[in-house]
Amino acid sequence: MTEDMQLAVRLAEEAGNLTLSFFRSKSLKVDAKRDDSPVTEADRKAEELIRKGIIDAFPDDGIFGEEFAEKLSVNTRRWILDPIDGTRSFIHGVPLYGVMIALEVDRKIALGVVNFPALGEMYYAENGSGAFLNGDTITVSGISDYRDATVVYTEKEYLLDPPSDHPVDRLRHDAGLVRGWGDCYGHMLVASGRAEVAIDKIMSPWDCAALIPVVHEAGGRCFDYTGQTTIYGQGLVSANRFIGEKLTAAIL
Repeated sequence: MTEDMQLAVRLAEEAGNLTLSFFRSKSLKVDAKRDDSPVTEADRKAEELIRKGIIDAFPDDGIFGEEFAEKLSVNTRRWILDPIDGTRSFIHGVPLYGVMIALEVDRKIALGVVNFPALGEMYYAENGSGAFLNGDTITVSGISDYRDATVVYTEKEYLLDPPSDHPVDRLRHDAGLVRGWGDCYGHMLVASGRAEVAIDKIMSPWDCAALIPVVHEAGGRCFDYTGQTTIYGQGLVSANRFIGEKLTAAIL
């Protein structure tokens, strides 16, 4: 691992351990943000821990996280943080939440780490170095037929929206299996070959950044509803190579 990756993995592990001290606690304090999405004291404390670790190691780097104001970079490096992706799962005691850390260098995502502390699963990848789960190499599946594919989604709107002819939305009818294993966990199911497509119709940059390098280094594809690979787009779709190519060709 590079020094950057070592730091990201260590901080994701430490922040994950911190969240476990709040997980399934009956006294967990939950607040509502301006957009009515929930935030807990665990979210805030985990991001504070990660921020301090980055500042101690790389004081000139920028930090862009979900819970606090952006720290501007004085170089070409910016860390992008989601201390708890899947806060609703966390609040309900469901272990499918993740601590996510990404590093952006020269406006390109260089690495991503996604830690599921309640599952004991740590995913990470750095560009050109492969993707890993707990130290073991992972790859996407080789399924190419929609009828054999498992599609996972986060937002209930994916199934409740009016009928749509968009290639991604058509998967709700064309796929062999459709399940609601959402948030970052669904995208890591794709990276590790346990699902073929993960769909989030609404995403913020901190929701996407750590996922993209892991899926790409595992041999998959990440793109938004317009077919572009970006952390600022219209949602995010992760797919294995074969189905990803079919979907992006149909979108574009």
